[in-house]
Amino acid sequence: MTESELIRGLRAGEETAFRYLVNTYQDRVFNTALGIVQNAEDAEDVAQEVFIQVFRSIHSFKAESKLSTWIYRITTTRALDLLRSRKSKKRFGFIQRLLGENNEPVQEIPDFNHPGVQLDRKEKAARLFKMIGKLPENQKIAFTLHKLEDLSYQEVSEVMQTSVAAVESLLHRARQNLRKLLEEQGD
Repeated sequence: MTESELIRGLRAGEETAFRYLVNTYQDRVFNTALGIVQNAEDAEDVAQEVFIQVFRSIHSFKAESKLSTWIYRITTTRALDLLRSRKSKKRFGFIQRLLGENNEPVQEIPDFNHPGVQLDRKEKAARLFKMIGKLPENQKIAFTLHKLEDLSYQEVSEVMQTSVAAVESLLHRARQNLRKLLEEQGD
């Protein structure tokens, strides 16, 4: 199904078009949300909200960008809204589960599998996600979209509605901040 056929089908309310949309984008939406909210349950909630919003607002989609760009934009907005509304309680709980009392690493790290992260050990993945969570909002979004979702600088700039130069700057600062945070942790 082409993008224009998918959009037409969604606008007509066709169940097959919606099913195709979910099957095509569910992993990308979930992974992007997970990179931002850092909790699988919350990422699932965000993904559900994203698909409902896409279905309800497909008539307002002007096709000035690709459908995927629009969906990434909705995903990042929804994920950030969730973080703001919960005032990071879930993220703090996630870090607490990783670290346990007195900030000592727990013996068994809970399953933490993110397809976009190519690390051999769960501890390193969990530590990296903890550090990503400390980045400023725009740096976290740019880093998640580029490094974890493998979007190009141009695609990230479209999702974030900013220039490619701004994305390059955000990613540069994100790498610097991550390096500094990791050094502080003794890695």
